[in-house]
Amino acid sequence: MRPIRLPEPPSPTMGVPEIFESGANSVIRRAVVIGNGFPGSENQSIGLIRALGLSDNLSFYRVTRPRGGINEWLHWLPVSLHKKLDYVLRQLYNYWRLLVAARGKKLAALPSENGVSVGLSTILEADVKQIVNMARETYEKDGPLLVVASGRDTISIASSVKRLASENVFVVQIQHPRSNLNRFDLVITPRHDYYPLTPQAQEQVPRFLRKWITPCEPPDGHVVLTMGALHQIDFGALRVAASMWHDEFAPLPKPLLVVNIGGPTSCCRYGTDLAKQLTSNLLSVLDSCGSVRISFSNRTPAKVSNIVIKKIGNNPKVYIWNGEEPNPHVGHLAWADAFVITADSVSMISEACSTGKPVYIMGSERCTWKLSDFHKSLREQGVVRPFAGSEDISESWSYPPLNDTAEAARRVHKALAERGLRLRP
Repeated sequence: MRPIRLPEPPSPTMGVPEIFESGANSVIRRAVVIGNGFPGSENQSIGLIRALGLSDNLSFYRVTRPRGGINEWLHWLPVSLHKKLDYVLRQLYNYWRLLVAARGKKLAALPSENGVSVGLSTILEADVKQIVNMARETYEKDGPLLVVASGRDTISIASSVKRLASENVFVVQIQHPRSNLNRFDLVITPRHDYYPLTPQAQEQVPRFLRKWITPCEPPDGHVVLTMGALHQIDFGALRVAASMWHDEFAPLPKPLLVVNIGGPTSCCRYGTDLAKQLTSNLLSVLDSCGSVRISFSNRTPAKVSNIVIKKIGNNPKVYIWNGEEPNPHVGHLAWADAFVITADSVSMISEACSTGKPVYIMGSERCTWKLSDFHKSLREQGVVRPFAGSEDISESWSYPPLNDTAEAARRVHKALAERGLRLRP
């Protein structure tokens, strides 16, 4: 048998070999993102991975729910139960169709997603066993695996990966999981997720319901609190976007006002009344604008977008993006002199506030519960102002840009170090 040759001791003039530095299996070089199909959630995970320098060695998995028909009313169910119920309903429906067809009657097809039936067999699903096996089988060669998940539907997948491969993975859950935090190595969540613990929230909830409102306990040591949502926007991304969109935006008359319109949510309800107020306010500030560019999100109701297009779309200063690619969103962030954003979207507001440019919020008075607390915190720090229609858009003001993603990345480094791990892209 040949003798085992140990590596030569490190020379004082040479770099320290990794095995002497901290152990061959203490360096994280790769990451897995578990998404839920919603851009606002997945963008947070990708933004964190980007800030950690692991974008080039990233695997992406997605938890998807059945969609269409009755499924739109079943999103409150755990995703695994939802899928099983969807499968049973489809089997019953198919059996019923056979009975109806046998009687010579025609029956419409069950709603589907993108023209394809959305039964179990057609969904590419994040698989716990697959991720766990990859983490275990490649551990000796590639070291530990960083797993980042965001959104309610990813919680069971991420926590199962942590439970089954705790020595091979470091699991970060973004957004409060509404469950035992010890199921994850680190939880990154906005401060307003803890709004239920405030005296104001306690007054809004009947006493017999308070113990059922999560979270029930204040954040512990492995919870990272942010002001807003994580994202991919930093000064490097803005510089690249400024170059890419130079030819389109540089010639526009200044100041450039960018208007981002989302859609109503459970904590921020509105309709055509807000659309009418928004267009009225925009018409009032047009004299102080050189150009106005308006974008709608996928959540914007047609009745809202139609009013905006009808009332202001024909103004020569106004351009409304028609939804066709390429999406100018990052270009807007780079070139805008000021923003007007509807109050429903934490993600859009967080991205705009990372630029340090004036951000005006439309409709924050309509927000309730934790979203109201989010807007209050931003106003108190001088990061945003309400959009009243009396603003002079040419008047600039600034604030320390929100830097949540970079701070979250720093806390990930710290948590890894406490476990004897470190990142090496």
